[in-house]
Amino acid sequence: MSITTTTHLNFRGDARKALEFYQSVFGGQTTITTYGDFGMPKDVPGADNVVFGQLEADNGFRVMAYDIPGAPANPAATSTRRENGVTITDQPFFVSVRGTSLEEVQAYWDKLAVGASIIEPLAASAWSPGFGMLTDSFGVTWILDVAAEHNAS
Repeated sequence: MSITTTTHLNFRGDARKALEFYQSVFGGQTTITTYGDFGMPKDVPGADNVVFGQLEADNGFRVMAYDIPGAPANPAATSTRRENGVTITDQPFFVSVRGTSLEEVQAYWDKLAVGASIIEPLAASAWSPGFGMLTDSFGVTWILDVAAEHNAS
């Protein structure tokens, strides 16, 4: 038996834009279904919002997205920051992307960082050849890192 875990992100009317942005970063194919596609009258506000959205790339990246019906467009701001070497946050989760080389991770970082708030710049750390943290323009906090080589003993 095997399972697959996919991060499912909830948005407030910008799930389509987020999926398109993430596709520009990670590649892949999007699938987007709107509330209107599921029968909501097209003239009802929110009919073109995303009820099911997914991005799936050959490199293994996969994320799902959804527009919360009736959610206010501007939720209360969340905060993630680094203080004295620790992460302080009020967010319930981060999305983690791990690559096998610094070049691979740097390429994703450079694209994902456009319009983002950098929490921890991508750089070598005690546990990884490259580690960085940012909150993108959609409010999602990402951790990108390079898998470290571990010697079994």
